[in-house]
Amino acid sequence: MGFFDRLGRLVRANANAAVGAMEDPAKILDQSVADMQADLVKLRQAVATAIASQKRIQNQAEQAEAQAKIWYERAELALKKGEEDLAREALGRRKTCQDTATALNTQLQSQAGQVEQLKQSLVKLESKIAEAKTKKDMLKARAQAAQAQAQLQSAVGNLGTNSSMAAFERMEEKVEALEARSQAAAELAGADLESQFAALEGAPEVDDELAALKGKLAGSAPAAALPEAGGVVQPVKVEEVDAELEELKRSIDKL
Repeated sequence: MGFFDRLGRLVRANANAAVGAMEDPAKILDQSVADMQADLVKLRQAVATAIASQKRIQNQAEQAEAQAKIWYERAELALKKGEEDLAREALGRRKTCQDTATALNTQLQSQAGQVEQLKQSLVKLESKIAEAKTKKDMLKARAQAAQAQAQLQSAVGNLGTNSSMAAFERMEEKVEALEARSQAAAELAGADLESQFAALEGAPEVDDELAALKGKLAGSAPAAALPEAGGVVQPVKVEEVDAELEELKRSIDKL
């Protein structure tokens, strides 16, 4: 394959691709129907011309047959009058008219076949045009729907790479992070508040228990000084009581 052949094929391929990209289905459908309508007009004209030619040939054949009949009558008349040469001339003219009529009838049959074919082609083209008109609106609607779907898919596909959408998503994540921090701080503050109230609620119980213990110790101090039967009285040491009290306080604080 030569260089120029390859170059020509490349140019045609690129041209076809460019034309295909520029084609609008709706406009092409309208133009196709318009072209078929133009072909229909031409075909109707061809049918009319063929029918007119058929009529003309038929008239010529009938005229030739009529002339043949006239020349035959003239030949009879000349022969009756004793004009044999004139009768022979008339029969020659009759033969010419008969040959012409025969040729015209043969042509007429051929023309009739052509007219019939043209009529059938006309009917088929009219049927195709009617079908094309019916399908045209449907195909245009389908083409518009397909184009709208393609544009929608393209728009959706571009959302992931759109800087505005990316910024929006970052701000959304930031707001969610701030909300999470605020919720955590609220939970911590609530936990500290609960512990303070729990301490306040538990304090009266500890104070009551401490007061009861003090009263018990105060009430049992004189009895501790009484001597047991047969034993020696031992005085209560205040330091030991205070030490025990302090130890009890420390135990309570650890609770």
